Amino acid sequence: MEDLSKIRIRALNNAVLNPAGDFVLYWMNAQRRTRWNLALEHAAAIARKLDKPLLVFEGLRAGYPHANRRHHSFIMDGMRANSLALRETAASYAPFIESSAGEGKGLIKALSEQACCVVTDDHPGFFYPRMLAKAATQCAVPLEAVDSCGLYPIYATERRFLRAYDFRRHLQKMLPEHLKLRLKESPIHQELPGLSLDAVAAFKHWDLAERALSTDSDELLSSLPIDQSVQEANTTGGHAAGSAVLEEFAREGLKTYKEDRNHPDQDGTSGLSPYLHYGHLGAHQVIESVIKREDWSINKISPVSNGAREGWWQMSPSAEAFLDQVITWRELGLQRSARKGAEESLSDAPAWALKTLDEHRDDERSYTYSLEEFESAQTHDELWNAAQQQLLQSGTIHNYLRMLWGKKILHWTESPEDAFKIMLHLNDKYALDGRDPNSLTGVLWVLGLHDRPWGPERPIFGKIRYMASMNTRKKLHVKEYIKRWLPPERPLGSD
Repeated sequence: MEDLSKIRIRALNNAVLNPAGDFVLYWMNAQRRTRWNLALEHAAAIARKLDKPLLVFEGLRAGYPHANRRHHSFIMDGMRANSLALRETAASYAPFIESSAGEGKGLIKALSEQACCVVTDDHPGFFYPRMLAKAATQCAVPLEAVDSCGLYPIYATERRFLRAYDFRRHLQKMLPEHLKLRLKESPIHQELPGLSLDAVAAFKHWDLAERALSTDSDELLSSLPIDQSVQEANTTGGHAAGSAVLEEFAREGLKTYKEDRNHPDQDGTSGLSPYLHYGHLGAHQVIESVIKREDWSINKISPVSNGAREGWWQMSPSAEAFLDQVITWRELGLQRSARKGAEESLSDAPAWALKTLDEHRDDERSYTYSLEEFESAQTHDELWNAAQQQLLQSGTIHNYLRMLWGKKILHWTESPEDAFKIMLHLNDKYALDGRDPNSLTGVLWVLGLHDRPWGPERPIFGKIRYMASMNTRKKLHVKEYIKRWLPPERPLGSD
């Protein structure tokens, strides 16, 4: 495992290990779970080697983009789950929730002054690269970032993949070696020296949230300087909750995934995206669950690496369809962010797409809507309105309808630039898996990223792939979906 995990560990500064430190610090931020976590596993191994306590610090900022009750609540569910899980181990857990934006400034620096070293999560998206770069200059000891993002290490190649086919073919050649890396389900499985949090000097100046997490969550959320208008979704966060969703899907949903996933009435999707986004589940645990259900072993992999969607794994068609989503498409987004940075720019769409969109920017639009009208689901199209209502109420949109949702925003805005901004705003504000490399890739896919030119050339879209509500209603089962999410007084229509 040591050789396979080496490519996943990056030294972010040149500081010298302090063997006289009081503890090894694991700074949990992107992979918010206590199991199947390579960064936690690495930190625990260092602690055992040095015979030092392990301190797990998990913070929650107040000033991140689109900070609101929905995102905060889901993360806090995970913090409660981590607190309970770590009580059964030799590690000490220190949760911190900012009560004002910037309150935690200097906390990691202060903790590093008492630590032997700091281990944290590597992640190419959102604000993580900037945050880690700044922390690297402030830590008094080595800061190492560990990649637990996906099955294929995010820095295993310098190549940028412009098509899913190219990335899939690359994975079929390179992934088998990385599949040999098996993470420990329980990374902290051996005894370590104990640590009293009262002995951590930094916590005399910054109050921990252990007691706050055990109080009424509504009261705590209401006291924080975050957007109070976006209410919690009816979905519980945390590793335990995510694991239950995963096991239910592997037991019941996986076998019909290929047939049911595109039909909103069946709701045959996995429901795992929010848990993967917040790091409450990891890709290795998800794949392990599929492997067990399929009774699969690595020697079944096809020797042919032709980029085909099916046949390489030698699993059932539904399992292969699911793995293509959770590995090829999800990790394509991670790879894009690792190569391009976490920037959110329409300029990352391919040149052919930008050209055709520019050529059709002055085309007449039958309907145009403002951000406020989109946000409140006030369009003429009942299927689009139902999808937006699902996003507003539940924090998600059915996978297939999410593509249609984006295509119609492009159709009904004054410019591609406006469409990009509106999609990103609504997605990041309301979606439980928003602000993620994968969801950013999805928004850019609407505008041609990882796709090809399509004919015939159409008004507004040009050569961009076109989708219509009427065609979607003919192909998919949406009657019950619309009835569920759209109040009866809403206007009817499509396209």
